[in-house]
Amino acid sequence: MNDKAQYDVVVVGGGIAGMIAANRAAQLNLRPIVLEQGTGAKYLCNTRYTGGTFHICLREITLDEETLRQKILESTAGFVKPELAQVIAREGRRVIRWLQDEGMRFMRASASEYHKWVLAPPGRSRPGLDWEGRCGDVLLRTLEGHLDSRGGEIVRGARARTLIMDNGRCVGVVAQRNGTETPYYARAVFVADGGFQGDAELVGRYISRRPERLKQRGAGTGRGDGMKMASAVGAALVGMDRFYGHTLSKDALTNDNLWPYPYLDSLVTAGIVVDANGQRFVDEGRGGVYVANAVAQLDDPLSAHVILDSAIWEKAGRNGLIPANPHLEREGAAIHRADTLDALASAAHLPADALKRTISEYNDAIAGKRLQSGYTPSRQTARYDACPIAKAPFHALPMCAGITYTMGGISVDAHAQALRADGSPIEGLYALGGAAGGLEGGPEVGYVGGLAKGGVTALVAAEHVAATSSK
Repeated sequence: MNDKAQYDVVVVGGGIAGMIAANRAAQLNLRPIVLEQGTGAKYLCNTRYTGGTFHICLREITLDEETLRQKILESTAGFVKPELAQVIAREGRRVIRWLQDEGMRFMRASASEYHKWVLAPPGRSRPGLDWEGRCGDVLLRTLEGHLDSRGGEIVRGARARTLIMDNGRCVGVVAQRNGTETPYYARAVFVADGGFQGDAELVGRYISRRPERLKQRGAGTGRGDGMKMASAVGAALVGMDRFYGHTLSKDALTNDNLWPYPYLDSLVTAGIVVDANGQRFVDEGRGGVYVANAVAQLDDPLSAHVILDSAIWEKAGRNGLIPANPHLEREGAAIHRADTLDALASAAHLPADALKRTISEYNDAIAGKRLQSGYTPSRQTARYDACPIAKAPFHALPMCAGITYTMGGISVDAHAQALRADGSPIEGLYALGGAAGGLEGGPEVGYVGGLAKGGVTALVAAEHVAATSSK
């Protein structure tokens, strides 16, 4: 028991996970306070920028539990522990119902099951950022209003720095605000400040040797503070080398109309991606998130191009709510076009012989049905068709990796309790949403869903504290 406790729960971070957790705690007669590093009324975070799609592994979030559990295990190649896959699969639908009870509206954004549960008003309807008054912004403002009416607090401009421990139990956090450090004592601390995508040192350590050559595809406010604090008191970190993001035009680094949309994934998964030597280095059929991770790992993450022909540009290029064709060109992205591969290589500054050989081998592998056997890197076709590159004009698009959030973080159990390396929980310490690791990623860079894992971990953590606070 923490006799100094001023609060039942201190929540570090005011994104979707933190605000759901604080409100759920208040509903359960706990006293929560949220420490948010942002200072403005509409402080920036990834939730503010979200497109609002609630899904699990690109499947409908309300599907039956076993189907979703198996999909999580399959998508992450078994990286996610079965008990964690089960809690995400079981509780995902409850996040939707809970948000509806809080007054949030959902809509179907497309015929795809992936878009069945999308926050309204819908998110991006055009290239570039488009968030004010839309789904994530409305969500955070709504939840903040409810938190206030329930007696909870939110302190802006408060950056958590260290955890307060007492005999192995977390009993609070020290936060810095306006140059002053203040301790906040509580029965539990929820680390919900997102990933570490905004910390160049950590990204350089775990994700890419050249972090400055990645594009922040989100708010960039996740600086890994919670992970650093938790690690310092013995929490294990897991899955730190993977991130959720998409492939973007290289020009997104200097043109704000080219991020977070349109992205290049539909082109990448239909054509090929080559490095500075004109050679393939990744299985494009594994999807845009996987390819973005591979691009980030190159010695020069800005050296890659996606190569395609006019047939791919006119068909796959038009897929998606904000398709690459025509939006990339309209917004000023560089697109090299040529009637011959020699001319294309010259325009893109790629070695012509190597590029022609790469394309010839690719086309031959398609024709000979050898994409999964005797072709390196092999190319999956279960999710995306591999399309030949044969019809002029040919296209080469300089690209970059857009990082939205890091998938790794603090190891947790099914109650979102932080775990030590030996698997024992650190009493009083929880990790939610993007701060929690082991919920997605793995060798396949399996994307489970940021909003889903944020909502689920928030609910189970608040309920676990409520159930155990009187014991």
